[in-house]
Amino acid sequence: MAGIVVVFDFDKTIIDVDSDNWVVDELGFTDLFNQLLPTMPWNSLMDRMMKELHSQGNTIDDIAEVLKRVPIHPRAVPAIKSAHALGCDLKIVSDANLFFIETILKHLGIMECFSEINTNPSFVDEEGRLRIFPHHDFTSSFHGCSLCPPNMCKSMVIKRIQASISTEKLIYLGDGSGDFCPSLKLGNEDYVMPRKNFPLWELICRNPGVIKAEIHEWSDGEELEDVLLHLIKKISEENNNSAAAAAAAMLIPVDCKFETMAAQALPQARPVPH
Repeated sequence: MAGIVVVFDFDKTIIDVDSDNWVVDELGFTDLFNQLLPTMPWNSLMDRMMKELHSQGNTIDDIAEVLKRVPIHPRAVPAIKSAHALGCDLKIVSDANLFFIETILKHLGIMECFSEINTNPSFVDEEGRLRIFPHHDFTSSFHGCSLCPPNMCKSMVIKRIQASISTEKLIYLGDGSGDFCPSLKLGNEDYVMPRKNFPLWELICRNPGVIKAEIHEWSDGEELEDVLLHLIKKISEENNNSAAAAAAAMLIPVDCKFETMAAQALPQARPVPH
């Protein structure tokens, strides 16, 4: 089933929690995190928290084990596997970080379902500490969007994806305020799936006129699966109908031309002499 690109946020969309908060809370660094939060951007704070975790003896394996037990709705993984099996091109656009996302996706067995992951880069340094960097280097330049955090404007990623496709329809799933900006870039043939009672849904409810895409809300993994697969089926049927109509339109002129030529080629009937 070609012609459908599905873009997922990660935190509180694929998984049920914020992966940053999950790691910090599970390893007992919540108080320090809350103390430092007012002093620096979130992305910079997460890099600092990885330094604190490392200095207190927490290894990269300890972090990975915490990530592997992250809460996720039991229908989220089947929904992703089904969308992939149906031929959709699945992508992630997230303000988490690459190590967190890849560790969780590999553990869930769905890493191969995604063609690309757009997020904050991260790597393990020579000391074994996880380093986290911004997707957009806000220390050297401003990405120009007042709606988004300084380290990432998701609409910049969406615009790049849109520029790389032609007739494909786009489905965007998200929950947070950072998902509002990319939702504004969707066209009237696209779809946005905001998680009900989360910031994206609330922003859309307050500003419904600015969204061109068709809006379909969801509350949990079960509804995510139902709504997503329904939309994929709907788009697929529309694509098939359009293809059939286009094929029929190409055939009609050929038949008419043949009939015209045939009629012109027939000799006129000659009267039979009596």
